[in-house]
Amino acid sequence: MGMPLELNTMIVTKGKEIRLEENWFMLEKESYRLYPLHIPLEVKKTIEGELIGTASIEKLEWAEGKTKITYQLIALNSTN
Repeated sequence: MGMPLELNTMIVTKGKEIRLEENWFMLEKESYRLYPLHIPLEVKKTIEGELIGTASIEKLEWAEGKTKITYQLIALNSTN
């Protein structure tokens, strides 16, 4: 039986994102997930949580049952 594929239209970090530099981040998720590339997506810490900002995924990698995305934060949602 194959592994299911999940389609995601927002980035949910659960606080596990790793800052690479400036506005660039990497996030690894369990299972294989498909994300749209090069278009603005909402970034949230949890699915029901408040909006952190908007990002564009520039790289998507699948390996060993995990999905790794590299994204650039293009807008930050100010809480003030």
